[in-house]
Amino acid sequence: MSARDRILGRLRAAPTGSPVALPDIGAWHAQRASLTGAEAIAQFRKNIETAHAEVHDTTTQDWPLLLAKLAAAKGVRTLLFGPNTPHGAQLAASDPAGVELVPYDRPVAQWRDELFDTIDASITGARSAIADTGSLVLWPDANEPRLMSLVPPIHFVLLDPARMHANLLAAMLAEHWASGMPTNAVVISGPSKTADIQQVLAYGAHGPREVIVLLCHASGGQP
Repeated sequence: MSARDRILGRLRAAPTGSPVALPDIGAWHAQRASLTGAEAIAQFRKNIETAHAEVHDTTTQDWPLLLAKLAAAKGVRTLLFGPNTPHGAQLAASDPAGVELVPYDRPVAQWRDELFDTIDASITGARSAIADTGSLVLWPDANEPRLMSLVPPIHFVLLDPARMHANLLAAMLAEHWASGMPTNAVVISGPSKTADIQQVLAYGAHGPREVIVLLCHASGGQP
């Protein structure tokens, strides 16, 4: 008998193990989705702040004033915004002092150098957020292209706390992602970061070095 035959014989004679039970994914997601609104917001805040993002409470009326204060504190001189969005129109009407509003209203080929070299920060809206990973969901379109959240060093994000989901599956189901998605559905969990072989983190290597979330509570509903 050859060595090959002996090895195969031992393998064939080995006892057959019991199949491993599959995890109950449905029950796991059901447990994760049981968070109340306040619990989900608290978990989101904790997780995204752990990832070095900032979270500030404000209201749907007062956020332009808070934005102006934060921009001044961070030395922001130019702020990129989408003029054809509801929040863009609200921002333009507020005329924040000390910062130049730059509309994203041209094809990138017409102003690439300006976009990459002179824009200090941008502001976009978030479609929703995910509590268990501390993530923002962005839905880029022609009014707020992907570059708005990718190129400027500082990214301000407006978030309606009512659009908080317990986890990614809950967001996909509640928002009916299967019925249609943009070219890029963007999930952001803090500032851009990378690490070298010694695992030393560096922020802003391939995207914003700061992500600042403005939680826009309904007027009178701010905690």
